[in-house]
Amino acid sequence: MEKNDALSAFAALSQETRLDVLRLLIRAGSEGMTAGDIAAALEVRQNTLSTNLAILTRAGLLHSRRQGRTIRYFADMGGLTALLAFLMEDCCGGAPDVCRPVLAALPACCAPGPAICEGSS
Repeated sequence: MEKNDALSAFAALSQETRLDVLRLLIRAGSEGMTAGDIAAALEVRQNTLSTNLAILTRAGLLHSRRQGRTIRYFADMGGLTALLAFLMEDCCGGAPDVCRPVLAALPACCAPGPAICEGSS
């Protein structure tokens, strides 16, 4: 991950509703949630939520999948893993091997990209 991508992700997460959305979608796992369900769970107006979903998506922290007339949103675990790897790339006095187990401990479905984890939560 490039520095500007990390800055974009941190800027997206620096707002309370967007942080709450991401945490909710991480908990939702491979099921994801529709925008209506997210709005109801967080008691946020849908037009406000729509803007926040777009910001998180542009930052590489969410992705979506159309299902008929609805759109289901998911935490982009690849984007989150890339952000964590960016933060940890020079950890431990320049010995990143020490930090690799932290990233390796993330579920296998957390490989980069918008792949959805099937069968995990």
